Amino acid sequence: MGESSAQSMSKCTELTLNRDAVIDTDRISNLPDSLLYHILSFLPTKEAVATAILSNRWKPLWILVPALDLKDKCCKKPISFTYIVYRVLALHIAPSLRSFRLTWYSPCSSFHLDTWIHVALARNVQQLHLEIYLDGRQDDSHVYVGKLFWLPSGLFTCKTVVVLELSGGIVLNPPPSFQFASLKILRLSKIRYESKNNIPTLLSGCPVLEDLSVVRECTDNVISFEINVHSLKRLHIEFKSYKPEPPDYNIEIHTPALEYFRFSGHLRNIVFHEKLAHLIEARVDIYALEDWTRVYEIYYGDRIFKLLRALNNAKFLSLFPGDKECIAFGSIYPSMFQNLVRLNFKVTPSNWHVLLALLLVAPNLEVLVVNKDYDNENRLCWMELPDAPGCLSSGLTTFNFDGFENLEHEVKFVKYILKEARALNTMTIKIPAKLSKEDVFETLSMFPGLSTTCLITTSFEERPFGLHKIRVAGF
Repeated sequence: MGESSAQSMSKCTELTLNRDAVIDTDRISNLPDSLLYHILSFLPTKEAVATAILSNRWKPLWILVPALDLKDKCCKKPISFTYIVYRVLALHIAPSLRSFRLTWYSPCSSFHLDTWIHVALARNVQQLHLEIYLDGRQDDSHVYVGKLFWLPSGLFTCKTVVVLELSGGIVLNPPPSFQFASLKILRLSKIRYESKNNIPTLLSGCPVLEDLSVVRECTDNVISFEINVHSLKRLHIEFKSYKPEPPDYNIEIHTPALEYFRFSGHLRNIVFHEKLAHLIEARVDIYALEDWTRVYEIYYGDRIFKLLRALNNAKFLSLFPGDKECIAFGSIYPSMFQNLVRLNFKVTPSNWHVLLALLLVAPNLEVLVVNKDYDNENRLCWMELPDAPGCLSSGLTTFNFDGFENLEHEVKFVKYILKEARALNTMTIKIPAKLSKEDVFETLSMFPGLSTTCLITTSFEERPFGLHKIRVAGF
């Protein structure tokens, strides 16, 4: 009888503990409202609304989340989704919005879009993201050619927006006089411009702008524009074109406070009017269609070196000068990259001379990363390595070569690095799986060197966890 009572008490205690454990597992619901609002703000509005079915505790939360993310995703019934958006905006009662994102791909009256944007503006929105395609029409180059959306004039009087992102079939049409008093980040991606003055006019109304990204296509009808922002610290320019004939453009840049610069795409004429004394990092990726170099005989050497000379104060430089043959080599002299400590370079048969020229003018380089982007040495554009010692940075401590194939010019280059880099600590050589590791080891082990501490590490693409380390003679 005593044992039975003890067993009953034990079971009751166990049930109580299990019940308490179940209650305690829903710890998220016990968090304060302000923290739950913050968590829900990272979800698309559709998913945030769906949390209302979890319990009575969650039911009213989404209507006070300071973020709205509305996406139609090419809805088959845009009229129904339009009603849903109006319903969501009517129920949502957050007094202010940290973020408002509207992504629209279906036919829709501009009146509805204007109304929704004005709702965001009325709630003192800080981050406004608009990606709008009023229909899905594209040409053979997959460029949007459908109906365009004109931004409402009320947007340009907003004093609270800090981040503005515009993408898709949107026309930029700023008024002659306005001011985004708080705007710090501006991203323009593949939009249209009413005239060549739209970008300068927009930027003139952004007195505290720090971060600008402009991604353009050949269909925006603007071949010349100016970027004049003295407060700008980060600048990203991307120019894409898929037309058979090469595009043309001219960009004049006045950004004396610039710290980060990135360019990618087809390089034409980019002019910096002030010395970039504060530049920390730069990244340049050049690409062009085959017909542009073959049919139109466009070569990039002079343009590449001209752009590099403007970036010579950078501490960190990532460079892909392009994979098309450069006939007009140009020259980087008399520029010196005194501040450069890290260089990432994507090498092709046609741009070895650019890499070698950079190494000769970077006396304080510490890290060199070379990524190879070809499988043979046809049309090799090679510049002989200097015989005189001391041309390479004496401070080079790290060298990585991704794609080493034991080709003659690659062997010469690695041998040169080992010979000249007196302070080299680590060299990592990544080898394609088709190569024999024995042959590579034999080649590397024959290199003489000055450093007494350098350890060479080789890795194979088929064995991401299989590292092979060897000591090199003289190291």
